[in-house]
Amino acid sequence: MGVDEADRTALTETAERVAAEAGELVLAARESMLAGRAVAVDTKTSETDVVTAVDHESERLIRARLAELRPGEPVLGEEGGGPAAGKDGATPGTVTWVVDPIDGTVNFLYGLPEFAVSVAAQVDGVSVAGAVVEPVSGRHWTATRGLGSWLDGRRLSTSAPPRLELALLGTGFAYLPERRARQADMVAALLGHVRDIRRPGSASLDLCFVAAGWTDAYFEHGLKTWDWAAGALVAEEAGAVVSLPGADPALGADGTLAAATSIAEPLREVLIKCGAGGI
Repeated sequence: MGVDEADRTALTETAERVAAEAGELVLAARESMLAGRAVAVDTKTSETDVVTAVDHESERLIRARLAELRPGEPVLGEEGGGPAAGKDGATPGTVTWVVDPIDGTVNFLYGLPEFAVSVAAQVDGVSVAGAVVEPVSGRHWTATRGLGSWLDGRRLSTSAPPRLELALLGTGFAYLPERRARQADMVAALLGHVRDIRRPGSASLDLCFVAAGWTDAYFEHGLKTWDWAAGALVAEEAGAVVSLPGADPALGADGTLAAATSIAEPLREVLIKCGAGGI
């Protein structure tokens, strides 16, 4: 992949540092918003798919800091765009940064604490380092490919539920009503096969929760690279079985799955049975 162990460690340190700085900006904006300051809001794919001025401010800060710390390396951001990692203008074998300035913008806008800043380094489309920082709780989730994943210095390891029926799953829903309806049908069918389902509202955190064993698996359609770039690495390095968009057509063209190894295959089979391939 063009980066050795020392390089990957340095990339993780940079990701965590920059994500933490952006997290401070987002937290200050949240406190100001909760105190009554209005925040400018726009929409993207639908009226329910929102972006705030704080998303843009956070991404500008991240881009500026990466330009200082890692000059010349391209950045793919949710709000500012950029080259796909290892494709479309990114030189093969070099680092591309993938940024989600606020993952969980709707939660942020409503005052809910479950949102994060996600920063990952990819080489040829593969995440090699990443950090997910929660501004409200202050938790730092980090991962380095081949070296494990961590929560505030504690090594992470997934759960090991003995049966799928005892598994707690995380999921999320699309913004387009017609796709959301299909996802709801799938979840309704899935409920009879698992312990329960949670929907926190931030994909990067959903993936980190699998890494910590706070949930046993996570599945969602429609994620973009910035949604999973850091969190999926955290889950994978904690021992989860991870399938990214496009990797398993049976789960749908853009299905993402992260699961404890003990239930990964039974869950995949049930998801297919419940219609995941047609979402």
